[in-house]
Formats: sequence, structure tokens, C-alpha cells
Amino acid sequence: MTANVVVVGGGYGGITVAKALDDVADVVLVEPRDAFVHNVAALRGLVDAQWADRLFLPYDRLLARGRVVRDRAVRADDDGVTLGSGERIAADYTVLATGSAYPFPAKFTDEDSTEAKAALGAARAELEKADRVLLLGAGPVGLELAGEITAAWPAKNVTIVDPAEDILTGRFPDELRADLRRQLGELGVDLVLGASLTAEPPTAMGRAGEFTVATGDGRPITADIWFRCFGVVPASGYLSDGLAAARRADGHIEVTPHLRVVGRERVFAIGDVTALPEAKTAKAAGDHAEVVAATITALINGDPAPEGYTPGAPAIALPLGPAGGATYSEATGLLDAATTARIKGADLRTGVYAEALGR
Repeated sequence: MTANVVVVGGGYGGITVAKALDDVADVVLVEPRDAFVHNVAALRGLVDAQWADRLFLPYDRLLARGRVVRDRAVRADDDGVTLGSGERIAADYTVLATGSAYPFPAKFTDEDSTEAKAALGAARAELEKADRVLLLGAGPVGLELAGEITAAWPAKNVTIVDPAEDILTGRFPDELRADLRRQLGELGVDLVLGASLTAEPPTAMGRAGEFTVATGDGRPITADIWFRCFGVVPASGYLSDGLAAARRADGHIEVTPHLRVVGRERVFAIGDVTALPEAKTAKAAGDHAEVVAATITALINGDPAPEGYTPGAPAIALPLGPAGGATYSEATGLLDAATTARIKGADLRTGVYAEALGR
């Protein structure tokens, strides 16, 4: 008899593990969206209408044998998942790949791709009206969004505010931050670091309308539109009482080196939802998926378990528009803007995921 595998979540990790197990198990992918969303390119889609269709890839060609169920898991336990419709799907193995929520436009709340494209188009129209843009957060999203806006509209004034004393907190070398600060300065981006606003802007996020806010030290900032560029929230609220024991207070799920949910033999977790001490990236989710697929395959075939997963060292490829940015890893050191553009900037890896989904 073929094993039943339920994969909860159709993001980067979910599609990878589902596709890898399609030949060896009866796979069911549970996902409430009507299409895979290439979030890595979402900020490019905000400033360039031609990218809108490239962000959304239907699931219909992902699996040759398995099936995709468009629904939301409301409960996951040792033996399967219960869906919002009330349907129960039994599982020999379950993979939790529900990722995380993040403020728009880096991620979408709409589950229908047509509605998500409309929201993106509306935000683009609002952004086009604005001469001055305020971004809250100097992490990867804030910096990348600043790069996209200034590349598309060089005349716009962009200000980034963050309470941290420097950009891009994390275990990265100072030379990376220095290179990014230099490029942002050349783009005319104003960095207001070590400062917090006394209150959020009075206008709705992503809606054009002049406002003035102030930092704690009294500096006024006037802008016409703003975006929040921080606030990751793991999507793990559907875990049953048994599985919830592995859920930390911040929502992340504790896992073993083989990415099993702690205390469970047949339930795995991958991607942003895990509590692993590493950056939450598409690449990390894909690496998790490969380990879990190999582990489940070995269990099905009665083979020894493969090696477990080791969290990756600090690494980042951060584009500042199609031609700018910087890349760092321990293996390569600091790579310049031209190399970053070749790695990620121009294509943002859309072709890789289009191929994975059979497009």
C-alpha cells in the first residue's frame, strides 16, 4: 500500500516537498490560495505592472499523481488534518509548510490571485501619486522596496526609519552594510536610524495622502504614502493540542535535525514556520523540503534515515532594483551590485519556480 502524505501549505517549501514525493506516495497538498505566489518578486510587482502575472502560478501542473485541495487546514494532529470545509484527510505523514504572514505588499492576504493582482495594481496607482515615501523598517524588505521604488521613479524621495542603529540587523559583516548604505545614498534614500516614530502615520498604509509624523527626538518627517516593512507572524495557529506543545510563544515550531515536529515521529515542519536559528528565506524552505522528502522516502522504503538538516550560515542576496544591491555568504564573501543583478536582480528567480510548477 502507498503511504499517504499531506502537505499543508503551497509555498516554496510545500511545492518542493510535494513534488519530490509525488512518485513515491499519495500526496495531497492543502492550500487555500488558487495559485502559488512568488513572494520573492512581490516588490517588483508593486512598481512594475508587467510583473503582476509572473507572481502567480497555478498549481494544476505541479503534481502528476497527487492532488491539490483548495481549502484551509483548521486542525492538524498526528493522524492528518481537518479542513475548513469539515473534510478530514488522513495521513501517514504530515508536512507543515504554512509559512508566515507579513505586511502587504511583500506578502498578500488575498487568496484569489485576481483579487491579489487588483490590490497590487491599486497600491501601485497610489504609489505613483506620491512624491515622498516613508518606509518603516531597515531590514531586507525595507531596503529592497526602497531600491525598487527609486529604480522605477528616480525623482521620488524615500525615507527609511528604524529603531536599530544600523541597517540589516543580523550576523552580517560591516562591509555588506557599508556597501548597501553607499548605494542607498547614491539613490537618494534618507536613512533615519536609531529612531522610532511617536505614532504611526494617520493615513492607511499604502494610500496616498500627505501627513507629517515625528520621531522620538522631535524630527518631523513629511510624506505622501507609507509602508510597514517589518512584522513576520508564523502561521501555526491550526496545530492541535498535541502538536501545539512544540509551538513556541512566538508561533514558531520546534523541530529536530530531521525537521520532525519535536515529540512526533510522522509530523514534519519546514520553512518560515520552524524555530530554526536562520534567516527565513525561499532557499532555506527548499533545503528543508529536500531533507524531509528524503526522510519520508527512506521511511516508506524501510531505508536508513538520511543526514539531518544543519541551519545555514548567514547569507543574503539583496537587490536594490534590477541593477543594484549586494550579496554575501561565507563561501563567496561580499559580491557587488552587478553580480547580485545576475544572481537575482533582473529575473528574481521567476523562471525556477515557473518550471517547478510546469509553466
